[in-house]
Amino acid sequence: MAYTPELNNFYSTTLRRIAWALDEPMTETIRRVIDHVVGQVNHRLVCEKCRDDSRCEFCAFQYFK
Repeated sequence: MAYTPELNNFYSTTLRRIAWALDEPMTETIRRVIDHVVGQVNHRLVCEKCRDDSRCEFCAFQYFK
């Protein structure tokens, strides 16, 4: 399931600047940002609030259980 959220100008510009700083394309940068957030967020809360239990074995938050 691919989902492409639209970023407003502020967030698009911010992501672009982070990508420039990392010398990476924006697509890789957004992955790195998400990976970072996954490590910071309360994974138990995410799992409790999750509405899709069909792919838990592939979920990034599974690695933190």
